[in-house]
Amino acid sequence: MRLIIMLLSLVVSTQVWAGELSKPTGKVLLTLSGNIENTNENGKAVFDAASLEKLGMVSFQTTSPWYNGRTTFTGIPLQKLMDYVGAQGSVVKVTALNDYTTVIPLSDFKKYNVILALKINGKYMRIRDKGPLFIVYPYDSIPELNNQIYYSRSAWQVSRMDIE
Repeated sequence: MRLIIMLLSLVVSTQVWAGELSKPTGKVLLTLSGNIENTNENGKAVFDAASLEKLGMVSFQTTSPWYNGRTTFTGIPLQKLMDYVGAQGSVVKVTALNDYTTVIPLSDFKKYNVILALKINGKYMRIRDKGPLFIVYPYDSIPELNNQIYYSRSAWQVSRMDIE
């Protein structure tokens, strides 16, 4: 009985409660708002580069209309980010630093393995080079992604996402 009580207290003391995300310590790059369950700042979820990277980075190579030849993009799977913040809804309104906005179906993230890229060819993306965050589809992996619909959803200089 004593062992069971000790094990239960260990489980309870290490539980991470839904809704509590750690706060970033660096410069905030991304703010998520809207229909999300897990937040860390006044009903929003904010992230710096380190807190995004903690979610796990992936890379892929693809061609795109913005760069010559195949380019390697490294970033966070957007489906993983949506799961992390507990996103509920059907679309994400994305806003860039220059106020460009696009609306992306949440289903795209899982269906196409879309990433929020922080790096291009192994280097962090700078604002003048479409950074610090760029939504990238793996255009070469699925022919249907090579059209204006998906190119217009590929926002760069992303700063905010509102889940609706």
